[in-house]
Amino acid sequence: QVQLVESGGGSVQPGGSLRLSCAASGRTFNSLHMGWFRQAPGKERECVTAISRNGVNTYVADSVKGRFTISRDDAGNTVYLQMNSLKPEDTAVYSCAADAKYYEHIYYTGVGEYDYWGQGTQVTVSS
Repeated sequence: QVQLVESGGGSVQPGGSLRLSCAASGRTFNSLHMGWFRQAPGKERECVTAISRNGVNTYVADSVKGRFTISRDDAGNTVYLQMNSLKPEDTAVYSCAADAKYYEHIYYTGVGEYDYWGQGTQVTVSS
């Protein structure tokens, strides 16, 4: 079993920044593919960004490209989501997800491709 604990959410004004952290335990971190998802009220959960387990390849959704960055610290068993130039439409519950798959260079963006999920952290962007 993999346990994921997110932190770093909160309220911020438009144009501001936040950094979310997701600490993983229960499995060797470099065996895990990681992703950040968000779900706004009334909307489906969507993948914001994802990273392959070797850290080489990343995916960033068009809606956040140029503003959000995913990174991983295998020594610290943590994946980060740096969010800059935040907009009101970024308001959502953000969750990290993990799964162990064979191909180390591939990232995964589907909700069904992850077995392990954090509890989520609220991000609110409002003036």
